[in-house]
Amino acid sequence: MSVAPDKETVDILLMQEEDQALFKICYQCGTCTGTCPWNLVRNFSVRTIMHKAQLGLIDFGEEDIWQCATCGACVSRCPRGVEIIDVMRAFRKIIAEMGVAKVPDSLRMSVKNIAALGNPMGEPDDKRGNWMEAAGVKPFTPETEYLYFSCCVPAFDGKIRRMATSLTEILNKAGIDFGALGNAEKCCGESVRKAGSESVFMSLAQSNIEAFAGAKKVIATSPHCYHTFKNEYPELGAEFEVMHYTQLLDQLIQDGKLTFSKEVKAKVIYHDPCYLGRHNDEYEAPRRVLQAIPGVELIEFPDNRQSALCCGGGGGRVWMETPVGERFSELKIEQAIEAGAEVLAVACPYCMLMFDDALLVTDKEDVLKIKDISELVAEAI
Repeated sequence: MSVAPDKETVDILLMQEEDQALFKICYQCGTCTGTCPWNLVRNFSVRTIMHKAQLGLIDFGEEDIWQCATCGACVSRCPRGVEIIDVMRAFRKIIAEMGVAKVPDSLRMSVKNIAALGNPMGEPDDKRGNWMEAAGVKPFTPETEYLYFSCCVPAFDGKIRRMATSLTEILNKAGIDFGALGNAEKCCGESVRKAGSESVFMSLAQSNIEAFAGAKKVIATSPHCYHTFKNEYPELGAEFEVMHYTQLLDQLIQDGKLTFSKEVKAKVIYHDPCYLGRHNDEYEAPRRVLQAIPGVELIEFPDNRQSALCCGGGGGRVWMETPVGERFSELKIEQAIEAGAEVLAVACPYCMLMFDDALLVTDKEDVLKIKDISELVAEAI
């Protein structure tokens, strides 16, 4: 049985970070609820949660606290600029750090794995570098131009590993000087922080900042890692430039360092990752890369760029159970097929996980393929 802190305690906890106090300026217009993608598949009233917060009546045991996928759609349209994601994170922090209610089992286990082993899969940390050894990636040294950070998912998930290996192939062919840390790196901590485990995030961040010593340029596979390295690690003393891999590929193509010799004849529809798009305003680099590939016909989802529908994996939800029929990724699979796409192109390991699963449960594997942008680029070179 959960124990709800009193209103004064909640206010103090929420005020610890000034952005989280912004829930007090919410004037209950309901734009957040009307914008939230959850209402495409079930009822979810962000407005009600915000009003309960204003009144100090939050039930920390209710499921809705864990629904937010931190996609940023509500924040981008809020007329008062309320940082709703930070409010949700604050609620989760109260639960995770104070133990006033139960964290969902699947998420709790993933956070436990990340805290103990540095990855959500619970794999021994000495296996993290296996992928780079198999791909022939050299260890990073301070003399290396780029530090490549693969993300936990490609590092440990055999099916998603193709994101890291295809990018490695491209960078090698383009003559890029890069290396990876392997076993010395840990999870970036983004999903952990959004799940409320602030102390675990701080430990991961400090460990990575120390491991990154000497790095001047970092390449990130995941928009979640990119977002965290760019926006959150600097507050803790990190000093390096970070690029999402599609930004680097775009730059290499424009500089003439990456050229194509083959056609990839396919109708390709691109999914905007929330943490690359809405959170960091990068919409065009991935599209320019796709448009540069000979034979690719780029088409768009009905809702794209700032209005793109989330895959459903953000905010730690990639590690939580979502019933079939309530997954945003299933909606996007349907939209992609209706648009005539043959390939759904992604630029995020979480998106690939979510779409691979949606393709399986919708039994559309013979109609649509899920490919990372780096895979399409590798096919064309």
